Amino acid sequence: MTTILVADDDLDILALVVRHVKPLASTVLEASDGEEALRIARREKPTLVVLDVMMPGMSGWEVCRAIREDDALDGTGVIMLTGIGERLNEMTSPLYGADGFLDKPFDLDELDTLIREVLARRGQTLDDETT
Repeated sequence: MTTILVADDDLDILALVVRHVKPLASTVLEASDGEEALRIARREKPTLVVLDVMMPGMSGWEVCRAIREDDALDGTGVIMLTGIGERLNEMTSPLYGADGFLDKPFDLDELDTLIREVLARRGQTLDDETT
C-alpha cells in the first residue's frame, strides 16, 4: 500500500498534485506548511513525500533534512518541487537528501515519471503497479 504526502503552501498547486496522485496511491495526505508536513510524515510514515521548497515556517529543505534524520522514515522517498530556479534546485535538493526534484511549472507526466523512479530506487511500487 502506497501513501503519498503532498505539501505545498500554494493551495492551487496542492490541490492539483493531490488530485493527480490519488489514482496512484491507496492514501494521499496533504499539508500546507512545513511543520504540518513533518508532523504528518512522522505520524503516518508515508512511502513518498512531495515537498514544495518555499513554505512558511519550515522550508521543504528543512522538512527533507528532518525526514532523513528520522530512522523511522528511512524508507520514505522525497521529491522537491520549487520555482526557485533549476540550477539552485539541482544543486541544493541533493544536499538535504532529496531523491529527486522538479521545477515549477512542471508537467504532470514528468511528475509521474519521477515518482516511479524514486520509488523504484527505494524498492517500492505504486498501488497501480502491484500484481
